[in-house]
Amino acid sequence: MKKKALIIPAAVMAVVLSACGSPTASSGAGAKEKVDSHAKAVFDKFNGMTGQERADGLLKAAQDEGEVSLYTSNTDMDAIVDGFMDKYDIDVNVYRGNSESVLQRILQESKAGFAGADLIETNSGELNVIGQEGLFYPYKGEYRDAVRPEGQKETWTADRFNAFAIAYNTDKVKGADIPTSLEQFADPKWKGKISMEVGDVDWFSAMFNYYLKQGKSEQEVTDLFKKIAANAKIVKGHTVQAELLSAGEFAAGLSMYTHSVQEGTEEGRPIAWRTDANPPAQPIVIRPNGAGLLGTAKHPAAAMLFTDYLLTDGQKDIADAYRIGSVPGADDPLAGLETIEVDEDEMLNNAKKWDDLYADILEGGKVSDK
Repeated sequence: MKKKALIIPAAVMAVVLSACGSPTASSGAGAKEKVDSHAKAVFDKFNGMTGQERADGLLKAAQDEGEVSLYTSNTDMDAIVDGFMDKYDIDVNVYRGNSESVLQRILQESKAGFAGADLIETNSGELNVIGQEGLFYPYKGEYRDAVRPEGQKETWTADRFNAFAIAYNTDKVKGADIPTSLEQFADPKWKGKISMEVGDVDWFSAMFNYYLKQGKSEQEVTDLFKKIAANAKIVKGHTVQAELLSAGEFAAGLSMYTHSVQEGTEEGRPIAWRTDANPPAQPIVIRPNGAGLLGTAKHPAAAMLFTDYLLTDGQKDIADAYRIGSVPGADDPLAGLETIEVDEDEMLNNAKKWDDLYADILEGGKVSDK
């Protein structure tokens, strides 16, 4: 009989957490050790093994554990979870929330001394915070080695990438107006015809630094973005942005997720970030999202096996959701394109600087009423 993943609502998890007591009620300083001795022994054992020996031993250990607890913000995780359970007959208990709620949940549980998760799969920013707190344990092996270098982080490993690209409504933008660079949108002819997303600080910082490396001064880059923002409608949410672009509310979106755009293209909407005849405007900003093993995992072998699955069979499910996998393949949508990476350390250590600068830039735009 096919097993079903147990989806744990946030409200239920709040009750579970409250039952664990407050941080001050826990032993010692009120927080559990960040690395459990059993989990460490299992992680070290299989991190030190290779090939079929590792695969066979890890599978047996994971099946003996029988389950794994996953916290994720990935809305396309269902197919991966189902595939994993079907292949290995191991239950997956899933807590799903947005990336911020996943982060807050794991930090609260750590303070309360409650080991609820075995692994986390979410966005880079939240993963970096969890890693900085010392809650992750290293994951090693041939599958990690196959990941794009940009996705092999110190404390976690990418399983997918968000790619920010300029997309356009194919009914409204044709010929010479098809985007080739971000800079063209500073032209007043685009007034009211483009959109910027209110939360894309990471995309903004990556592009800002890109132009600095191209030889522009900080003032020149700032002025460029202010001219672009003066032409823009400001929207909140990439899904909303894709829907409005498809509906013709504006002609182009400047930092759209390629998977949202590609899904619309495949569904026949007049929206594209690239076509057979027209390559995408470059550079493409990429930001890894991925998974990390918790040092306090109760099911460490199953957590490692699930991570292996994310980087092998799970890559097909990621591609089927129009997302960009972390392991390059024959159909790599980024092949031959100029890409730039979000500076994760910069965003983690200087978040206020970039938040304030981007907010200042967007003040020149018009907030969309959609």
